[in-house]
Amino acid sequence: MKKICTSLRVLPLLLGLAGAPLAHADINVGVIASLTGPAAALGAETRKAVALFPTSLGGEKLNFIVLDDGTDPTNAVKNVRKLISEDKVDVILGPNLISTAMAMADVANGEKTPMVSVAPLDVAGDKRGYVFRSEPSADLMVNRVVADMVESGARTVGFIGFSDSWGELLLKSLVKASEGKLQIVATERYGRTDPSVQAQALKLMAAKPDVIFVGASGTPAAMPQITLRERGYKGKIYQSHGVTSKEFLRVGGKAVEGAVIPVGPVLVAEQLPESHPTRKSGAAFVKDLETRHGPDSRSTFAGASWDAWLLAQAGLQTALKGKAKPGTPEFRAAVREGIEKSGRLVGVNGVYGMSSADHAGYDPAAIVLVKVENNHWKLLK
Repeated sequence: MKKICTSLRVLPLLLGLAGAPLAHADINVGVIASLTGPAAALGAETRKAVALFPTSLGGEKLNFIVLDDGTDPTNAVKNVRKLISEDKVDVILGPNLISTAMAMADVANGEKTPMVSVAPLDVAGDKRGYVFRSEPSADLMVNRVVADMVESGARTVGFIGFSDSWGELLLKSLVKASEGKLQIVATERYGRTDPSVQAQALKLMAAKPDVIFVGASGTPAAMPQITLRERGYKGKIYQSHGVTSKEFLRVGGKAVEGAVIPVGPVLVAEQLPESHPTRKSGAAFVKDLETRHGPDSRSTFAGASWDAWLLAQAGLQTALKGKAKPGTPEFRAAVREGIEKSGRLVGVNGVYGMSSADHAGYDPAAIVLVKVENNHWKLLK
């Protein structure tokens, strides 16, 4: 099991007040992210958010324990079992990918430990239990994309995406959203680590789609657009919300100019209208993030990781009002209940409304469309 910053322990604020009430106990929060492997660019964004997490909550010390899953579901399961059995965590944040989140969710539910996934894991049915989500679903995002395709006059669409659970999820969402609106004329797949998509690009272009949707994430999502532009494709190219990091812009360069992407609002926080509910919180988060990590270091992944913490924090605050102590099953159950009853929570990457029937609770009205313009994110609508 790979470990990066395994013993990252956030130091507490010194209380040092005579007569202060006895503390419950340290609150331990586990964070699992893909800090190495093909999804390392996503994990790096989670780590940026962790650096901004607070040092205490309600007068209690917070310990954040960060583990690297290496973009491997097996490692993710080992990590989550360690966090629960050895570190006695009260809540888990992460991971970055659906494949690892699916494996972790089974353990979290089985061990009755609340988990807030940063990946858009389906948290309905038997996955709901102790599992919540801070990232909007693929269906919501792809619906937004298809609506724009139709508004722009497109009648046909080609798809190229990962040959894994993320690519499959986006393709299913595209099929569902396109029904009765668009004809999918070509479907191509590729691996995250494939060195080329030349053959797939040629097949896509032969089908002559009006627009193309790339169902991928991170820096590997740039390769299809680079190849299509090199081969002379002139149509509009849409990317998924899985590409919104500085690294995607760096790798894609001029080839990804004009790409249209559905995103959580934090990416363009300052460009949002005053009426948007996340404008104020998003702008403040971006300012803190870029002060620490430099200009243009923002991403929706960092924003979703921050929002995962906000949801966990709401649960922890509720649990601290009770008699149960951190590190106990009773406290974890109270954290779960607190997240579920957190009500309307305005984050930086969305607005949430959790309930017993909905452990995602993402308001689709928060989603915006952006395009890549001069190697930056530009709000479209």
